[in-house]
Amino acid sequence: MTEQQTTKPWFKQIWPWLLMSGPAVAMVGCIITIYLAINYHADKPLRDGVLKQGLKVEQLKASDTQANK
Repeated sequence: MTEQQTTKPWFKQIWPWLLMSGPAVAMVGCIITIYLAINYHADKPLRDGVLKQGLKVEQLKASDTQANK
């Protein structure tokens, strides 16, 4: 009945690594998403005489373009 139990340090057990793997994978996915959003999906500039309000794009009249300058 005098069995000695040897305890391993925390980094040699599986549970801490299993619990840390979820947030680590989420962080890597977030970094990849931000990288793709910045480098591959940039908005293209609009031409002169075009006004963008939200998702709506309108062609301005000639008198409106002179008033905006």
